Amino acid sequence: MGFWGFCFRTLVFALLWWILTQGDINSWLVGAPVVLLAVLASWWLLPAISWSLSGIVHFIPFFLWRSLYGGVDVARRALHPKLPISPGLHDYRWRLPPGLPRVFMANTVSLLPGTLSTELGEEHLRVHVLDQSGDFIPELSIVEERVARLFGLILVDDESEE
Repeated sequence: MGFWGFCFRTLVFALLWWILTQGDINSWLVGAPVVLLAVLASWWLLPAISWSLSGIVHFIPFFLWRSLYGGVDVARRALHPKLPISPGLHDYRWRLPPGLPRVFMANTVSLLPGTLSTELGEEHLRVHVLDQSGDFIPELSIVEERVARLFGLILVDDESEE
């Protein structure tokens, strides 16, 4: 973790402490060591992450739209039971590297219409879908591409590795 990373994490945890204590100045006797320990723990548990500013700018509207659309789709299915529902599990093969990008994708997938991440495997993400006949595989690929862009990563297809 570089100097700016240390400063950023310290600022975030100090802000959280300030909010939790409602700005009580007397709480900093305990708060300063707690903030320092939180920064060190976060450094150990979550090493520095590479983010892409353009990836963030493109991901936010995508995330908001897909979250809204997912909620509307599930509500529509609940209110109109004659819609085609054919639940099942699907294993989606990872192209993202292990770690935070995969966890981030799994959480994002749960916001897509009719999908829920159920297992983070070494080789795949297991996804529960409400309608197996739907076109959910391209959606999963789009999410993975957006997450890769967010983290400044380049995805590698299995076919290109051979």
